[in-house]
Amino acid sequence: MSQPRPRLAYHHSPGKGPTIVFLPGYASDMTGAKATALEGWARDAGRAFLRFDYGGCGQSEGAFEDQTLAGWRDDVLAMLDQVAPGPAVLVGSSMGGWLMLLAAKARPAQVVGLVGIAPAPDFTDWGFSIEDKMTILRDGRLERANPYGPAPTVYTRAFFQSGEANRLMFGTIPFDGPVRLVQGQADPDVPWHRTVRLGEMIRSADVQTLLVKDGDHRLSRDTDIAAIVRATGDVLSRL
Repeated sequence: MSQPRPRLAYHHSPGKGPTIVFLPGYASDMTGAKATALEGWARDAGRAFLRFDYGGCGQSEGAFEDQTLAGWRDDVLAMLDQVAPGPAVLVGSSMGGWLMLLAAKARPAQVVGLVGIAPAPDFTDWGFSIEDKMTILRDGRLERANPYGPAPTVYTRAFFQSGEANRLMFGTIPFDGPVRLVQGQADPDVPWHRTVRLGEMIRSADVQTLLVKDGDHRLSRDTDIAAIVRATGDVLSRL
């Protein structure tokens, strides 16, 4: 039997739907600038908004190194099922962009729109060198210097294997709602051409990819956040 998921911390702002659900990146949490800025915009617009921490992250229960991609996908589904059961627009940052695609696949009737911010589906495949992959498989974990904080970023064998088992970019991705992808061309972590390719692979005809020439991976400047807000509003206007 699988172990129960950790109890999750979340902030849910009621309002008119679809509910906007923010999905953070790897080792991130719900207190980042993009999540809180979107929440403020949604509140001002009277729209429902949900942000939360995955198991082992932020204020949620659980140990970070016990988590897997599939476990965090299940956290997204639990939030959709239990906190925001109506139609939802998922806004996924980095790894959150991978999780939003997995959640849309699992809840096709509920997830009606997508906004990807430097989305990183399949990054266990392309985001690691052969040496890194060998270290993960041999030692069970890999530590990398974290450009956004003092503690190193840890990747475990369990997370890596879960990622490899949930890859998406090998054929058409079956989603038909509006999709907006925002990607920095100066992003050192997600090559911008991968996001262009992702836009091609999503089945929907209503897909637009915005390239921010000087944008980095975080896309947290005021101008970046304004672009993300516009993209989210555009998706909502199509529903």
